[in-house]
Amino acid sequence: MDADAVTRTYRRWAPIYDATFGRVTSPGRRRATAHVNASGGRVLEVGVGTGLALGHYGEGVEVTGIDFSEEMLALARDRVSAQGLSRVGGLRQMDARTLDFPDDSFDVVVAMYLISVVPEPQRVLAEMARVCKPEGEIVIVNHFAAETGPLNRLERFMGPFADRMGWHSDFEISTVLESGHVEEVAREGLAPLGLFTFLRLRPVKAAA
Repeated sequence: MDADAVTRTYRRWAPIYDATFGRVTSPGRRRATAHVNASGGRVLEVGVGTGLALGHYGEGVEVTGIDFSEEMLALARDRVSAQGLSRVGGLRQMDARTLDFPDDSFDVVVAMYLISVVPEPQRVLAEMARVCKPEGEIVIVNHFAAETGPLNRLERFMGPFADRMGWHSDFEISTVLESGHVEEVAREGLAPLGLFTFLRLRPVKAAA
């Protein structure tokens, strides 16, 4: 997907996102934030969207959220104000390919349902690893393509329609795990029906 397609797609999705895709992805958001809460510290949520996860972060967490879509961010800011979410330190419009933060800024970097919708996902992974502390963790929740069977064929058929749908149905997990920017710590399947995957990763720091 290119940046213009992302902008158009999420401008359309913003008004109805919470009531549609947001409901399906709720288990993954809860799983990710529960894990983050156990660690605490400074957290960057890349692709914060309408802020659906923000209310699930605990008091020991300071969250910064970024998103490319101004329409999504406007809804996230309304949510923070309405719910009095003091743990949210800021919400900023930003391209995930060029994060405007110093190296090693965050204890945890979270990306939920993001990595298969961004242009240049490996560049995004490199930036996430850069801003994550060496001893920190990167948490990704996403749908990844089935390796075999009817679902694999369906996902590959739908692949060319990614710009219209707003996500890549045929996005392979190897794009993340073989990027050279992260190393796998753990993974688990999530509801509904294992459609989504919860990944814990360590950043691999670029050589000086």
